[in-house]
Amino acid sequence: MSMTTGGGGSYSSDINVTPMIDILLVLLIIFMVIVPVTPKGLDALVPQPPKDPQKQQQTDRTIVVQVLYRPGASPTYKINETDVDKRDLLARLTEIYANRAERVMFVRGDDDLNFAYIAEVIDIGRAANVDHIGLMTPKIQAGQ
Repeated sequence: MSMTTGGGGSYSSDINVTPMIDILLVLLIIFMVIVPVTPKGLDALVPQPPKDPQKQQQTDRTIVVQVLYRPGASPTYKINETDVDKRDLLARLTEIYANRAERVMFVRGDDDLNFAYIAEVIDIGRAANVDHIGLMTPKIQAGQ
């Protein structure tokens, strides 16, 4: 007794999608693994307001470099409310951070100031071997 299935020798025109689904699932797994590994950008160090406002913190350890806008002239620079010439900024920062284990500096700039001046101060801080440089924002300044 013999049995036959289908009409003898005809071709089927249906597409076999099983290999395509297998490839799709493999690609999906690959992209799920790769996406979290991509770099997310620059880490920013922002000063946090104190948790206890009554507790006095030691402020002489915090170095804030201010870049102040002057209309029609180059900006002025201050290190913790002390006026500093731009040419002396690198030498003064190098002197400040010479004996410090904690090398953190914050930069505060006026709103009307071109960011190129802030970038120069960041570069000068990097040249003075400052490890972490943070930018002070108006919201953080208001919280102090």
